Amino acid sequence: MTKKKRIVVIGGSASGPKAAAKARRIDNNAEVVILQKEADLSMASCGYPYYVGGFFNDRNQLLCTPTGVVRNPIFYLNAKNIDAEVSTEVTAIDTQNHSVAFKKLATGETGTMVYDKLVIATGSVPRMPPVPGVDLTGITTLQSMKDADFLRKVRDEGKIKKAVVIGGGLIGIETCEALQLAGIEITVIELLPQLLTFLDLELAKLVENHVKDKGANVITDNGIAAFLGENGKLTAVKLQNGTELPCELAVVAIGVRPNVKIAKEAGLKIGDLDGIDVNEYMQTSDPDIYAVGDCVETVNRITGKKVLAPYGDLANLQGRVAGENAASINCVTFPGTIQTGICKVFDYAAGSTGLSETAAKRLGLSNVITVINASPDKPGFMEGKLLITKLIADSQTGRVLGAQCIGPGNVSKQIAQWAIAIQGKLTVEDLINADLPYAPPFSLAIDHFIATAHLMQNKMKGRLKGVTCKEVWEKVQKNEKPFLIDTRGPDEFEQIRLGIGETLIPLGALRKRLQELPEDKNKEIICYCKISLRGYEAALALEGNGWKNVKVMEGGITAWPYPREK
Repeated sequence: MTKKKRIVVIGGSASGPKAAAKARRIDNNAEVVILQKEADLSMASCGYPYYVGGFFNDRNQLLCTPTGVVRNPIFYLNAKNIDAEVSTEVTAIDTQNHSVAFKKLATGETGTMVYDKLVIATGSVPRMPPVPGVDLTGITTLQSMKDADFLRKVRDEGKIKKAVVIGGGLIGIETCEALQLAGIEITVIELLPQLLTFLDLELAKLVENHVKDKGANVITDNGIAAFLGENGKLTAVKLQNGTELPCELAVVAIGVRPNVKIAKEAGLKIGDLDGIDVNEYMQTSDPDIYAVGDCVETVNRITGKKVLAPYGDLANLQGRVAGENAASINCVTFPGTIQTGICKVFDYAAGSTGLSETAAKRLGLSNVITVINASPDKPGFMEGKLLITKLIADSQTGRVLGAQCIGPGNVSKQIAQWAIAIQGKLTVEDLINADLPYAPPFSLAIDHFIATAHLMQNKMKGRLKGVTCKEVWEKVQKNEKPFLIDTRGPDEFEQIRLGIGETLIPLGALRKRLQELPEDKNKEIICYCKISLRGYEAALALEGNGWKNVKVMEGGITAWPYPREK
């Protein structure tokens, strides 16, 4: 009789159960075991902020299948014939004897279990600032179900009035919204000059403005120097500039690091970024051990370099690959990531895929060209909502390198389309006539995605000479005094305007008022409107009348993140 293969999975959050389930589907006769340190299984950790924020109230929804069945050990045994042991910590891996040592946390009982194939899915651990007072009561992360339960209790009790969120990344911003919706006065503290560093500065500042408009405070370019407390309880945080902010709660969201302790102790190869080194089969330096999820390093598909990518969707995809390979032979691969992500920011969404302009330049890519498009996701008569997209491409080949999108419109759709374009190595020319689904309830006749490609095509061909809001602001700060033309109508100008020395010349009147423009045909002229469609038409008209240095402020007033007159 053939001996059954035993596949042991360490970790029961996202990638571990996915690996176990896939292994079972591939080999119906194998023994499949999950050893999970926590008391819960298959936690939807990306849903924690929304549970805390009251978007739903049933805790079990974080643990359920799409049909509402809780994924507990009984479910895994009955539905999948998988032995899922919770509250069981793996303490060591013996690669020579193909076994793991474990400890039952409820009883203290210890034991060993042999494996034929092992999958490590130990996830990540939150980073904590190395400052005094970090052990005070009232300081937490949002990494575990325990954390989510604690913050949900804070919300439901309504006793805490002031809180700080340390870190302006995905989790920090989502936590900010969750606590602000609970009526807590929130301050977000970010060490870097901007929130959401996957965005370039001009879009990140628009997100920051939206967060402030929703009532939260934001402090950038400042970090935590110490947590202050009395009788063991948090009472304030001290910033690096000396400011003290009274608070009763601090949520630390400054990122995570791979949890590689047992892998490292077992002698498995650890990469330069301190994640477990795996190949395309999710196989470690030991051929009988696979690793998946937040604890591994993966490849950036654009640059070919190793990166850390702690995303729930990637964890599931990697788990699926490792599970199939562990149950059979190395027959499927995980190609890497382009680091696509999205988060909800009150009424906005903010998403990105591929490289930002900042990242591309940091990598030394010299042929980088960008363009910004501000326009609605569908017609106004269908209550279209604003989208602001920044597209990054290779100026020589036209290949799409990255895209970012923010706004109250359908950001997810835009980022999904750009992600496929990047993975398919498509160029701007491939996309200008993309055949996408169109009907007014869903899209403009020329979808925002295609319109962004059109703008990039015009820029690459020299038809659109664009300048960003950031560049215009810098010119104003340096007192360079380009001739600025606002091409909107008088009513629009009266409602909102920048107040940076612009001249109002509506597009319809421009050709009749050319005498008001600089006599010097080489004088820098910058045109704009609400979204700079009229600004582009104005620039073409001026070029047709002999002006040689005419630019368009990309995205118009809509994309302007700086102070304005009204």
